[in-house]
Amino acid sequence: MADAPSKSAALDPKVPNVARMYDYMLGGKENYASDRTAVEKLIELEPAVPRFARLNREFLGRAVRFVAGQGVSQFLDVGAGLPTQESVHEVARAVHPDARIAYVDNDPVVLTHSRALLGAAPNVAFVPGDIREPAGILGSSEISSLLDIGSPICVLLVAILHFVRDAEDPAGVVATLRDALAPGSYLIMSHGTAHGAPPDIVARSRDARRVYDTATAQITYREPAEVSRFLDGFSLVEPGLVHISQWRPPEPVAYEFDGFLAAVGRKD
Repeated sequence: MADAPSKSAALDPKVPNVARMYDYMLGGKENYASDRTAVEKLIELEPAVPRFARLNREFLGRAVRFVAGQGVSQFLDVGAGLPTQESVHEVARAVHPDARIAYVDNDPVVLTHSRALLGAAPNVAFVPGDIREPAGILGSSEISSLLDIGSPICVLLVAILHFVRDAEDPAGVVATLRDALAPGSYLIMSHGTAHGAPPDIVARSRDARRVYDTATAQITYREPAEVSRFLDGFSLVEPGLVHISQWRPPEPVAYEFDGFLAAVGRKD
């Protein structure tokens, strides 16, 4: 992955923005022509891209509902992107009306749009921060004024770690967050992968990576063994690390490649 996008690149509507691209995949309206063009190139390579995005969003909803059902009412969503339907605060508050949620992103475009979309929602904050600097996130006064890190909290790293290069130590990033969490806290994670894909999709995934080369962040697909390293120190909730469509679906579904691995873990 490239370094964090510069402010000028992140604000340039001619540069595809990964958060706005994801918004477009989900059918949102907070995107520009450059974002839509990049996503259409991805869809030409793999028509199921919008389905992958929707399945990832559905996993997020199921996982948040599960964690909230375990009594957790604090959520820290790192690399949150743009709020959309079934956002973390909406799902969590269906279980805990007083749930507190801090969204974190390093993109000024996302921050501006998200604050406007969230408005004055109580006990919800959108805070600047970079996943590659977890100590800065944990030390943020905005976050500490909203969340009690000394009590159980759920950290979400959903569709974000594949934008962190190996050289930027993604396992170390997760470990820093994990070590700061109180026992009884949870991690919700999903990660892009080509594992389990038919050979033709694996071949096209190389071209898909090149589409992201022109965007504000680049992508690294990883295998299950690589992703499992990020989960060290957590007891995985059944069914463990699986493809997103297979993580506690409302009813059994036949497996079809879905582009993401996912897991929910508890810190004991």
